[in-house]
Amino acid sequence: MPAIAAWTDSIWGRHNQDVLRIRMVAGAPPVLPLAERPRPRAPTSEAKRAIVKRDGYHCRFCGIAVIDKTIRTLLRGAYPDALRWGRSNAEQHAAFQCMWLQYDHVLPNGRGGPSSEDNLVVTCAPCNFGRMERTLDEVGLSDPRLNDIKPSKWDGLERIRTWLKVSA
Repeated sequence: MPAIAAWTDSIWGRHNQDVLRIRMVAGAPPVLPLAERPRPRAPTSEAKRAIVKRDGYHCRFCGIAVIDKTIRTLLRGAYPDALRWGRSNAEQHAAFQCMWLQYDHVLPNGRGGPSSEDNLVVTCAPCNFGRMERTLDEVGLSDPRLNDIKPSKWDGLERIRTWLKVSA
């Protein structure tokens, strides 16, 4: 749907200022040079499993249902003509962009945030890429860790692994 593609592009593509407003915040942590950022940047597989177990398959910021990229890859293999996934936003299926499970640093890694379970949350790609290295205060967001996690039967389509007998 063109409307979904335009929405995601306004957040993590052209950064539409009507959608994403950034403000200067006194005392915000500075952007660190790469050599000074906490390592490792990406969470371990064990941490990812623990974060998904805690957060479920919903973005902690906006609540949208999400799926892991391996599930998207399996679906793309089964339906290559329906689920396009190229290198640019315009070449990707917009709904699957929105539902792409990400692990977001609440305090961005580029600002000194570690890749610990308590600093990472499950997010959708637009919420993750839209904020990038900005702090929650700079984009006017509340801490997603304070949001209640509502029980859900949504499993991120993980049942596809069982159907296709693919391991995690």
